[in-house]
This record gives sequence, C-alpha cells and structure tokens, in this order.
Amino acid sequence: MDDSLRSGERGGPTSSREYDAIVLAGGRGSRLGGADKASLSIGGRTLLQRALDTVSDARRRIVVGPAYAAGGSLPPDVVSTCESPAGGGPVAGIEAGMAYVEAPLVAVLACDMPFVDAATVRSLAAAAHDADGALLVDEAGRRQPLAAVYGSAAMREALSGVQPTRGAAARTLVSLLRLVEVAARPGQTADCDTWDDVARAHEQLEDA
Repeated sequence: MDDSLRSGERGGPTSSREYDAIVLAGGRGSRLGGADKASLSIGGRTLLQRALDTVSDARRRIVVGPAYAAGGSLPPDVVSTCESPAGGGPVAGIEAGMAYVEAPLVAVLACDMPFVDAATVRSLAAAAHDADGALLVDEAGRRQPLAAVYGSAAMREALSGVQPTRGAAARTLVSLLRLVEVAARPGQTADCDTWDDVARAHEQLEDA
C-alpha cells in the first residue's frame, strides 16, 4: 500500500457499517479539454464531493486518482490512492482501491455520475447479498459497472482473472461475476463527459 492512507480514516473491522466505497476520480476529461472532472462544481458541490456524500455511510471511503494521491484536498477520513502508473483505466483504479477495502462489500462509483444517490447505493448493497454483487442497468439495458456494489472477495477473485488490469475494460471484469441487475431511474446513470452534460446536470441539480 502507498503511504497516502490518512490518519483519520473512519471505521474498522468492528464497525457496524458493512461496505467500503471506492470513488474513481482519475478520468482524463479528454472531452472536457483536459479539465479535472472531479473538481467541477455542479449545483454548489464538486462532482467528487457529491460522490463522497453519496457513500457517506461507508465504513471507509477511498478516492482513486492522481490529483488526490498527490495530496489533493480531501476530508481527513478519506483514503487517497492511485493506480500505478496513473491513467490505467477503471479496472486498474478498482484494483488500487481494493488494497484498502476491509468490509465484506465494496461500492464502486465513478465520480462523474451525480444522479446516483445514497438510497440507490443502499438498494444495491441489499441486492448484492444474493450474488457476487449488484449493478445499475439504465433504461436502454446497458449495465453500469461503475455504479455498483460488489462482494469484496468476489471482486478480488475477478481482478485476478483480468491481469494485467491496466487498460482492461470494466465489462470484462464484471463478466466474471454473477450480478443482480437493478433498474436505474430514467437519466440516473447520466455522466458528465462533455460540457453539455455538465450544463444539463447543473441545471437539474442547482437547487439540490
């Protein structure tokens, strides 16, 4: 493990909380002109703050991204890390975050999906008990592996099956798992890939 584990981390093996959370915040933002997605403000909170609030009841929250592993501003109870080398994609990011996971379940959330809320994460966690995990499926039937809760042991086993993880597709990872599909609300899995996406999200969430 790297030395970015912060001294004020929340929870521990005896915590009553049953899941840890990995927030992926390392996207390049290529369609945003290289802007740091995680720091974009939507409705008065950054995308990263929104994601961390969504998983606020996790035992431990882990942010994966180079800006934060290098000392970017985070709450004192949040773990920061990054895949090595940086830019390895979401599966490599999940692998880096899993080094800090102790709870039996792990939520995985991309920071650029501001409409995924805490109630949805709790529903996914409840559904995950019946399989290797549970993930959202949008109205077009697309599975969303970065809006999901997985069994920690099952995730570690799946990661061992996609080595090396750098550049691996998330769909390849989840194809190795037996997952419950949970229907997302219309538009709930919309992400902020472009400035138009950011503007629409801001319009919908500015009063939230």
